[in-house]
Amino acid sequence: MLPAQQPAATHRTTTVGILCALGAWVLFSLNDAGIKLLSEDYALHQIVLIRSGIGILITLAILMPLEGGYSLIKTRHPVIHIIRGLCVVAANMAFFMGLAAISLPTATAIFFIAPLFITALSVVFLGEKVGIRRWMAICLGLAGVIVMLRPGSSAFQVAALLPLFSAFAYACMQMLTRKIGLKEKASTMAFYIQLVFIVVSSVFGMFFHEGQYANPDNLLMDFLFRAWTLPNLQDALIMLGIGISSGLGGYLVSQAYRLCEAATIAPFEYVALVLAIVWGITIWGDWPDLFAWIGILMILGSGLYVFWREVLLDRKMVVKHPMPRNR
Repeated sequence: MLPAQQPAATHRTTTVGILCALGAWVLFSLNDAGIKLLSEDYALHQIVLIRSGIGILITLAILMPLEGGYSLIKTRHPVIHIIRGLCVVAANMAFFMGLAAISLPTATAIFFIAPLFITALSVVFLGEKVGIRRWMAICLGLAGVIVMLRPGSSAFQVAALLPLFSAFAYACMQMLTRKIGLKEKASTMAFYIQLVFIVVSSVFGMFFHEGQYANPDNLLMDFLFRAWTLPNLQDALIMLGIGISSGLGGYLVSQAYRLCEAATIAPFEYVALVLAIVWGITIWGDWPDLFAWIGILMILGSGLYVFWREVLLDRKMVVKHPMPRNR
């Protein structure tokens, strides 16, 4: 009886893992859309402080008890955790600032160059070998970004470089994650990331909460240095929602990778790109033009190809010890 039941149990586990992954990407996508909605009226560091405060409460209330308790806060790698946290803060701040000026689909598509940066940086920092076909895929993805950015044309926006920097900072964070990923629990890493967010946004708030450096004529600087204001009920609910989506999304993606192999789960991350296009069209009426569609397909195709090649070549760090996204 047991051997006959095992495949069914495995199938159910895989199904639950995929549903967790889908739930995570939906929440992450809603988080991005919510921050773009708030970007017109609130300071970025105020939004991030509230979001991270809720996120760390979810980590302490849900993640750590499930993974072994609050003793997980203790770490032997505090410096790496701090540097990782600063990389994620830089990645998030750049991405969210970009959202204030460009469409959600464009920002999300450009950010998805991150897996290609991770592959390239693994050669420099981890000594991994990357074959010609994966280098060609990386070049294709970068070409897709250039198609979307359209440098030298009237359609080019400097703000579109921010998601590109965000992807690079995120890739640097993943290099550090691979250094300690086998030694630390996901909840420990999530806790320190949220803690760094709280510290950085609190410091920003202490010095800039009055908005003395805000510039209404510059959308990005205004979003970064705008004065803090008390949110109305609707915006407060959005802030609560992005805090919950950030914390719960991190939990769901950890569960997904715990229940299934990365080869099964990772491709579902690109659901976030599809949802970004949906939210962009339905909420803001931002239809990607022909160049944007071409760039999106080039980035999507190159990212999936690089992942497929790493699975095919049995990249143990990628397949057996995946690193959940933090955004």
